[in-house]
Amino acid sequence: MTPRLTVVGAGPGDAGLITLKAIKAIKSADVILFDALVNEELLQYASPKAEKIFVGKRKGCYAYQQDQINDLIVERALRCGHVVRLKGGDPFIFGRGAEELEYAKDYAIEVAVVPGISSVAAVPAYQGIPLTKRNASESFWVITGTTKSHKISSDVALAAKSTATVVILMGMSKLSEIVQIFSKEGKSKTAVAIIQNGTRIDQNVGIGTISNIESIVKEKQLSNPAIIIIGEVVNQRVDLTDIYSKANLALINSRQQNA
Repeated sequence: MTPRLTVVGAGPGDAGLITLKAIKAIKSADVILFDALVNEELLQYASPKAEKIFVGKRKGCYAYQQDQINDLIVERALRCGHVVRLKGGDPFIFGRGAEELEYAKDYAIEVAVVPGISSVAAVPAYQGIPLTKRNASESFWVITGTTKSHKISSDVALAAKSTATVVILMGMSKLSEIVQIFSKEGKSKTAVAIIQNGTRIDQNVGIGTISNIESIVKEKQLSNPAIIIIGEVVNQRVDLTDIYSKANLALINSRQQNA
């Protein structure tokens, strides 16, 4: 038995967006540590003998702190063998995947990573929003809305000065500050999309501008987990409503038949 850790990206929420390599890792796991943003349908790929431990955060409460997760990874790898750390989106984009790999390596545990489809691109795409588009946006920023010190990232102010698309994760608690920053740059009419539970059946979407997005958030009752997309590309979105409505209806019907 060789102790090893595989940090796996579970994708943005839709279970169909998992990669083949991720499924292979899940199937071979002796222990799976999974987060709140992971679609638990993915756990069906695991061996019946695999231990499954929830280590995420729900309703503001942590099941485990990061130091505890690190210790759990090492303890289970040394005792059980293959640990899969299943994380939402891509584990190297605001996922702390690199920290966990480094910690495990210090204990001579073999490590590997399986990238995942990031919510940064997938969630807007499911709403027909391209992050770049000719004559609309040449680039995009990806920023955490809330830093380790629980303050808004200073990069938001830098991004607001550019013409690029701005994608903000973990920014709902800082929405008022974000609105103020963009308004100061004369961008009150800039388009904004906020997408909660993106790519899932229960996704909730609000579209507006910097000047009215806060009222739309209240109207639509938008909250975390959500992604904020700011820029002209929001106005360039392709209407995919009918396509996804039919796909979601088919998925619901399939689940009811299999129940």
